[in-house]
Parts: sequence; C-alpha cells; structure tokens
Amino acid sequence: MSHPLDPLTADEFTAAARTLSRDHGVGPGWRYASIELLEPAKAEVAAFDAGGVAPERRAVVVCFERSANATYKAVVSVTAGRTESFDHVPGVQANFTVDEFAECDRVLRAHPDVLAALARRGITDIDGVFMDTWTYGAAVIPEEFRGRRLGWSDTWYKDAPGSNPYAHLVSGLHCVIDLNDMEVLRVDDDGPFANGAHEQPPVMGEYVPARVPEAIRSASRREPLKPLHITQPEGPSFTLDGNLLRWQNWSLRVGFNYREGMTLHTVRYRDGDRDRSVAHRMSFAEMVVPYRDPSIDHYRRTAFDIGEWGLGFMTQSLELGCDCLGEIRYLDAVLHDSAGEPYTITNAICIHEEDNAVLWKHVDHDTGAEVRRMRRLTVSFHVTVANYEYLAYWRFYQDGNIECEVRATGIMVTTPLIDGQSHPNGTLVDERTYAPFHQHFLVARLDMDVDGSDNTVYASESYAEPMGPDNPHGLSVVVRNTPLRTESEGMQDMDFATQRAWKVVNTNVVNGLGTHPSYKLVPGGAIPPMFDPESPVFKRANVIGHTLWVTPNHPEERWPAGEFVNQSAEDDGLGVWTMADRPIENTDVVLWYVFGLHHVTRPEDWPVMPVDVVSFWLKPYGFFDRNPSLDVAPSPSEHCESSGS
Repeated sequence: MSHPLDPLTADEFTAAARTLSRDHGVGPGWRYASIELLEPAKAEVAAFDAGGVAPERRAVVVCFERSANATYKAVVSVTAGRTESFDHVPGVQANFTVDEFAECDRVLRAHPDVLAALARRGITDIDGVFMDTWTYGAAVIPEEFRGRRLGWSDTWYKDAPGSNPYAHLVSGLHCVIDLNDMEVLRVDDDGPFANGAHEQPPVMGEYVPARVPEAIRSASRREPLKPLHITQPEGPSFTLDGNLLRWQNWSLRVGFNYREGMTLHTVRYRDGDRDRSVAHRMSFAEMVVPYRDPSIDHYRRTAFDIGEWGLGFMTQSLELGCDCLGEIRYLDAVLHDSAGEPYTITNAICIHEEDNAVLWKHVDHDTGAEVRRMRRLTVSFHVTVANYEYLAYWRFYQDGNIECEVRATGIMVTTPLIDGQSHPNGTLVDERTYAPFHQHFLVARLDMDVDGSDNTVYASESYAEPMGPDNPHGLSVVVRNTPLRTESEGMQDMDFATQRAWKVVNTNVVNGLGTHPSYKLVPGGAIPPMFDPESPVFKRANVIGHTLWVTPNHPEERWPAGEFVNQSAEDDGLGVWTMADRPIENTDVVLWYVFGLHHVTRPEDWPVMPVDVVSFWLKPYGFFDRNPSLDVAPSPSEHCESSGS
C-alpha cells in the first residue's frame, strides 16, 4: 500500500487527466501546466502512520485553454475519480511547459523574418542555429502585446554539428512569440551587430575534449589519475522501502513533484527508544536569477526557475560513476507532458553513503588515540536549466546534523563586443566577449517540527561585553537569544558582526539538562539583493529582500514569490502574507531561507564553469543531552592502514 506522501504514479496522472477531460472537456486545445499530489494535512499523515485509514489521494492540477488564454486550477480525487473543484484564475499565466519550449524553437527556425535577419548577419546554415525561449516579467512586456501568453527568444549559433550551442550569441536578435498561437509577433534586430555591421569575435567556446583545439589541450597536460574505487561488498548501510529511507537512526520519506523536484518529508531521528521529529517537509520553493546587465541582450533576463519552469521538469537522469560514486540506489520520478500523459525520469534521485574524513578524535597522553570516521548519507538530484546546471544535495550526518548544499555549473551566457566597446556589467572571458554579472537566489522552505509541531524561532547572536570591573581583559562574549513573536520580527537578515543564526526551539519540551531542544539554522551563502525597492524584479520577488522569513504554516502558502510568477508584475507570496503580521510564537512555523551565489563572472568559468558551492546547515542544539555519535563504531584497522611503497 502506498503512503499518503508518496508521489503520484503514472496511473494517477492518467486518472487525473481522464477525469478533467470527462468533466470539463480538457483535451485538444488545452495544455496541462502541472499535475501534482495534493499532500494531506499533518494530522492525516500522523493518523495513517499510527495505523489509521489512508486519506484520499488527490491531485492539484493547473491547465489552460489556449484559444481563450484562460488558466484553471482544479482539485481531482484520483481515488474516487471525481473533480472536486475547477476554478478559472483570471489574469495569470501558468508555468512554461517543455513542449512550448521545443515548439518555439521549431517555429522560430522556420520563420522567414528570422531567416532574413540571420542571413543579413551571414548565417545561412539554420541547422547550426538554436533558439532559446525565456519567460517574461510584466514590466518588460511590449505594451502592444499585454494580455497574451508570451515568450522572448535568444538566438545562438554553433561552429559545427555537436558543438557548444551556447558559444556564440547572435547579439541583438530577439523575437516575441505568442505561445498559445505559436505566432511570431515581432523580430527585433538591434544593436551594433545588426545587419552584419560588425563581425562576431572569434570565440573558443568548446569544452568537450575532442572539440578543444590541440594547442589548448597540449599546453598543460596533467598526469591521469589512478583509479579510485568505492566499494561496499556487503551493500549499503541504508534501507529503502518504497520511498521510505532509513540510515543510522535517521528516517525520512523522499518525494518528487514538477515544481520543487525532490522533496523530503517526515524527517526523524531515533534517539534511544524514541523516534523524534526534526522536520515535516524540506524543499526548494523558488529560485530567482536576475542578470545585472541593462543592455539590450540582458535587460529581460530574469528567471524564476522553480515558479516559471519547474525543477522537476528539468531533472536529469543520473549515471553511476559520473554523477554519483559508490554503492548507489536510485529512485525514478514520474511526471507528465502538456497533454497530461505520464513519463518516467529514470534514476532521478541518487542515494548513497560517503566517507567524510574524521567525525571526532582525541589523542590522550596515556591511552592513545580514539578516532571515528564520519559517514554521511547523501540524497541528491540534478537539474539542467537551459545553459546552467544545479546539483542539489541533502546530507544527513551521524551526529544529527543536516547539510543542504547546492552546486552550480554549466555554461555562462556570454555577449560579443565590438572593438573599443566597454563592458561595465560583466567580465571579459574571451576575445571581445564578456559574461554578464548575475545572481542566483535560492529559497529553501523548511517546515520544521522539532519534537512536535509547536515551535518558536529565536535569533541567536553573540556580543562582546564592554571592558569593566567584571571584564577587565575584554574577553567576555555572551549569547543572546531573542524570540521572534510575529512575522515582522521573523524577517531577518544575515549579520556577520554578531554571527547571527536562528534556533527552532520546542519550548514545550525539556531535555535532560533542563533546557529546551532545538535545531539551529546556521546560515551560509547569504547574499544581498542589491535592488532598488521600486525595481520591477524586486517587486516580483520580495523574498530576496531578507535572508530569513518565518511564517505560520498554512497549506496554501507554498510559493514565496506567488503561485503564478510567469509574467507577474508584483509578488503575491511572502510580501503579501506577512502584511498580516501573524503571531509565530509556539506554533507550527515555516522557515524560508534565502541563499545563493553572487556571480561576479571570471575567465576561469569559461567555456564550462567549475562548480560553485553554497550550503547551509541545520544543527542540533540541545536536541540531544550529549554527543549522539559516541556509539559510532571505530573503523576496522585494515581500512585505516596502507603498506604502499
């Protein structure tokens, strides 16, 4: 029997689409933007886990009628085969679909005005051209096309078949497309390279070894590495029962949906004879990537990769020995196309153990060394967002720590220059070619349940006390923990001077030391927005204005920049919810942590970018009475010594 939090199956996707076709005529002329599990309430999940009846399986569906440019949101009981609601949502655009992206490329590559613009620039081999369609924010939509479902395109060309499609931007050539009619509304051919006025610079944008020029490959040859084998002859130490994962006192359920990609549920730690709750649900809720270059090629380039596209739709299959290494177990993911037909992403989620050096150690003068090596469980998925890759890792440690790490790699957007042209908003990375500065804001949604659902978040800060009679040497540092009682107090920013962190505390429980158990959010990768409050991007994404937001848990409040961010003008997520300034003390709270990359581009990031890494931690703070990893066994001696010469 499936668990209430298990993702929708292929049959359930089909059942949801069949029900809406029968009840509301959703079929030809429509597109399914999203179908996902409507997760049951915490109480229903708890009742089922205690042996109760399974709640009905429901799907929440967003679809749109192309001819009317009308978006609908429905709730379907896939258990009962009935439509429970079907509501028109006026004035919004659903997320972009993969089918639309592919169709735009085909339409643009065949359009006579596009072909003519390319020919004026000396580009006649259309097979070497790639049209990359992006979504719009309302502020930059051409006035004459407002009210339509739109995309705008970049144009790129390749040196040869199989070459890097993102090596050569056709600067200034951008098209406006009606996505419902698949009609090219306008072809803009502007800027210094229009009409072939200037030659494109020669660029070496290849990274596949066979395509990199020999002169570059031979300039610095390194010795090949000797093989590194990671084996577990007795199998992994974790168990996977459906989507239930257990390892070293940890247990959690792994979920997946079109928008967030991988989700983690009911995270618990076995402490003696108790299964203690740490979090109910953890995921990525939004990713905002604004390009900080006002030029003609980049002023429209702000992506809401989760809300406008969906990490699930962009998740890639993983391969043993390349993306993950070791004794691995995979989970497939099932999604749907815009006709509602299910498809499977094989090996979408990778689960494996990793050695991570020393867990704890001490060398005693009399008794010698006691050392334990650290093992961690890693659950990961990888997404390709056009030119960029994001690799997301959730890691669970034997001492109760949880680490969330994101690695960014892939290919930077670049822009050609004419001789003598400046590039104040980017870095020169190739001949007359710059990569614009940009930012990657990630929002982690953390529904914490530390020893139960009623928690209070405290700002925890360190202060140096002034010198005086009780502190003559100026050594005293004290920690002040300030409870956050309302949503306005829950808007928090990084403070390096006080080493500000945030503790999620259960004040209703007392540990063995007489204090309250908590988990501390230790910030990492926090970056400032650097936007004028009146700027269009900031109005669409108030969430990037603070490092942390704390809100009372509400089932409808899942998307921090709003549910429908495609072509949005203003944020209707956190920026609106928190206006009520609701109480957040001793209640079921959600933490929204904003972190990411402030990408000041560099030549070393070209033509393919080595990973840039950001992370944050959730660390037990008084959750245990002492080090919970005292019982970790020492490594067998034969694993710690080598007689190699």
